[in-house]
Amino acid sequence: MNSMSGQVALVTGAGRGVGRATAIRLAREGVRVIVNDLDSAELESTVNTIRSMDGMATGFVGNVCEPEIADELIQFCLTTYNQVDIIVNNAGYIWNGAMHNHTDEQWQAMLEVHATAPFRILRAFSEWMRPVAKAEMAAEGRASCRKVVNVSSVSGTTGSATQIAYATGKAAVIGLTKTLAKEWGRYNVTVNAVAFGHIETRLTQVYDELPPAIDVMGRKHKVGLASSQIKAMEKAVPLGRPGTVDEVAKIVSFLASDDSSYITGQTFNVNGGLLLS
Repeated sequence: MNSMSGQVALVTGAGRGVGRATAIRLAREGVRVIVNDLDSAELESTVNTIRSMDGMATGFVGNVCEPEIADELIQFCLTTYNQVDIIVNNAGYIWNGAMHNHTDEQWQAMLEVHATAPFRILRAFSEWMRPVAKAEMAAEGRASCRKVVNVSSVSGTTGSATQIAYATGKAAVIGLTKTLAKEWGRYNVTVNAVAFGHIETRLTQVYDELPPAIDVMGRKHKVGLASSQIKAMEKAVPLGRPGTVDEVAKIVSFLASDDSSYITGQTFNVNGGLLLS
């Protein structure tokens, strides 16, 4: 039997892109997945895909930026499957602009989704996890190994022009990762981050003239990369291409598995060699 079989994972932002690929990858490993997303149609698509391959998945539609959602998400996991073994904090989007054009709303929105939402979810998780881990330690001498994987970005590790708020939020989640790794090691919880480079998603779709836009809570946000930017990035990446969501889901799955049981507090750069000097 696969070592992950029967475990329960919460994956946020799992309607599309990296989150969807991660949810499907975990389900293939026998994990029961709670799929969270803002978009009910995309969420349902992920759930149906998992079920079509005889996996187990349940959807929870909700905005992770709403203060009460964190407690509701964890409670939903416990009500549905009676446990939480893996949390993947993936939900997010970009809202770019040069520093002099950044508004307070823009700044708060990026920190809310990329730093505050993971903080709230993990705080809610801790309320269930700590007493359970203590009981396991008292009974068996050691708690079950549980996993947290936070999604960061190359923007958070090195900075990125026109992404002051996004980069700050993604840097903050690395600080969250390192701190919780130190706090939760005694509970046998590993906490790691993955910092992605150029990955093919709707946020990095190619355009020639006008950038596409996505709708986030009623607001349109320009996304994508101009074809000239894509060519420049491909030259900067030693592997000469962007990554795929299936490729990056593999590292998330590894960090959620028992194979990474002695790895914690680390940030894994998944960028095709972009930062090599």
